Parts: sequence; structure tokens; C-alpha cells
Amino acid sequence: MTEAIDTRILDCRDDHEAFRKAVQTWLAEVVPPDTMQRMIDADEDEGVTIQRDWMAQRGRVGLGTPHWPAEYGGADLSLMCQVILAEELARYEAPVVPAFMISHNHLPGTLLSWGTDEQKRRYLPGIPRGDIWCQGFSEPGAGSDLASLRTRADRKGDRYIVNGQKIWSSMAAFADHCILLARTDFDAPKHAGISFFLLDMKTPGVEVRPIRQINGRREFSEIFLTDVEIPAENLVGPENGGWKVAQSTLASERGVIAFEYIERARYVVERFYAEALKNDATWLRDDQLRREFIDQIVELQANRLMLRRLLSESGYDHKANDMLPSYIKLQGATFRQRFSSLLTRLAGLEGQRFAMGYEGVYYPAMFTFVTSFSWTIAGGSSEIMRNIIAERGLGMPRA
Repeated sequence: MTEAIDTRILDCRDDHEAFRKAVQTWLAEVVPPDTMQRMIDADEDEGVTIQRDWMAQRGRVGLGTPHWPAEYGGADLSLMCQVILAEELARYEAPVVPAFMISHNHLPGTLLSWGTDEQKRRYLPGIPRGDIWCQGFSEPGAGSDLASLRTRADRKGDRYIVNGQKIWSSMAAFADHCILLARTDFDAPKHAGISFFLLDMKTPGVEVRPIRQINGRREFSEIFLTDVEIPAENLVGPENGGWKVAQSTLASERGVIAFEYIERARYVVERFYAEALKNDATWLRDDQLRREFIDQIVELQANRLMLRRLLSESGYDHKANDMLPSYIKLQGATFRQRFSSLLTRLAGLEGQRFAMGYEGVYYPAMFTFVTSFSWTIAGGSSEIMRNIIAERGLGMPRA
């Protein structure tokens, strides 16, 4: 039997002040003070368990997928309520959920535009219950030039037989399902012969090999596909039309996610500075380090204000701002590098000691600094983001 949803928070959606208070009351009850430290101390398996548990906790009050339409299990919250929720999740240091990035955004961004009614009914309700999806797009030799992918899917009656290799697939080692691009016509121009599929990761022939990174984590994996059978009903959009489908996936809104992360950075700065004052940290007497700290506060505040403006219901036009995800991705990656580098240096000798952490919390600082370099590549390289901004936003010609 499906557990009934406690609607006390959602019932306040039309009164923003009441909605904020209801969220605060709930978070004070369900988020223990040591939650973020538990995330930092957890290994990857424990971290994913914490995230799944937290998603279930959110689901009990209807906040598992706050931005989704109600007919598919979402809360259908206004953008302002989503922003309020993100603010309070950051303030109360609720668990971050990077394992659900594809599940929350890329999958619905695809299915709500291209999926059949059966695909929506079958796959979307599992997300609030903890289903994790990964993305099978990039391949060795087909990353930034994604249209060069060579994984192939051959139609055999009512199914496709898939063979190939994917790489840099986030959370594939923990995923239940995968959104997959494969070539279905090798004679067509490279953008025209690609199809989009939904893959059950338990299908025979699927092999996942985690990639151990410099930060000690293994959130990325290789996926090897050997005679993998995918039912034809798992094709999303038309055969050979997967490139257009993938554009909906890649353009999935990152704004509220980036907003929550930058709000978390704000509280890290406030706590870090308060601790420095309390302990009379030596860097407070260094003119150059103080200047750098203030510079980062200025950039942090500018980013916060920019995101608030871009996400305002009155001013944000998705069609007119199709470069927004690229801009958010670019500025987020560069800020994370500079900010974590400064925190590492301000921490002195202790900051030079590497300790495992968890993405999105900025601590330990050295862990975030080492991890931050992957963000200039993951999810679209900074070079590609600049090209998108130049061509779509500024109208500049292709080089």
C-alpha cells in the first residue's frame, strides 16, 4: 500500500511566508545537527544510502520532486516556492543528493517532452521512491563531439541489440536505469542516425566498471554493453531522432540546483568566518588573504543575486534564455575552484591534509578543491559552454 503524503507543507504553497515556516518546522524535526558531518564521513555506499533515505523523507511530505507536474508525482510548486525550499535546505544543512541529478532533471526533462504516456507512468513515479538514473552519452573519443558516438543498436523484431562502450557515467555503479544514446543508422549523417533509449541496468550484458578518481571517489564509471536487449517500447522519440531528444535532456534546467549549491556556499563562508574570529585565525592578520577572502565574498554575493534574478518568475523566460544552463554551469565550475582553493589555503597546515568529503558541502576544503577540477569537464566542458553562450546568447558565428 502506498504511504499517504503529509500535505501540511504543500497546503501552504499559496502563502510564501507560511510555506517557509512550514518547511523550517519540518526540517528542524527531521534533520539532526550532525547530518552534514555524517555525509562527509560516509563512504560512497553509505552516502548513497543516506541520499535514498533522505529522498524517502522528502517524499513523505510531497517534496521528493517539487518541480514536477502533479500528475506524475510531483508537487508542481511555483518557482518561488522551489527557491524558498532550496534556501531552507541549505540553511538547515539537509543532505545533498547528487546521486539524483539525472533522475530529478535529465529524465523528466526528456520524458515530459518526448516520452509516451506509458513511459511516463512506468518510470517517473519511481524517482521519489529512490530510483537512481545514470546517463550513457559520452564515449571514448565522443565526449565534447557527442555526435561521433559509435555504440550501435540494431533492430531485431520487437527489440534492439546494443553493443558499445560508455564512459564518465555519473553514479552508474549505483544506478537502476540509464538514459542511453546509440547509433541506429551508420549510413546517415552523424547527427541524424542516433536514437535515444531507456535501459534497465540489470539487463544481461551490461557491465559497469567504476573509475577511481584523484579524490578517491568512484562516482564515474565505464559502461560496457554486449548484446544488450532493449525492448522497442523503450525507444524515446523517433528512431534516428535521438539527437533532438538529447538536446532536451542536456538543456534540463540547472537553475534551482545551482541556487541551492551557492546558498550552501554562503553558509560555509559565514561559519568559516565566525570560527576564524572565535579562534583568532592567523590569516585574519594577513592583508593579502583578507583581500582574497573579501573578493570571494563579493563573487559569491554576485552569483547569488544573479541566480535570484534569473530565476525570478517575472523575468525568467526559458525560451529567451536557452543559454542559461550553460552560463550557470560555467560560472559554477570556476567559482568552485577559486573558492575551495582559498578555503584550503586559509586553513593553513591543517588545510593541506587530504580527507574524504562529499560533493556539494565544500568541506573538507582540500577534497572540494581536488574535486572541483572535474567540474570543468563533467556535464559539458567549459570550452563547450563558452561556445554555446557565444553562439546562442551573443549571436556570434561558428568558428
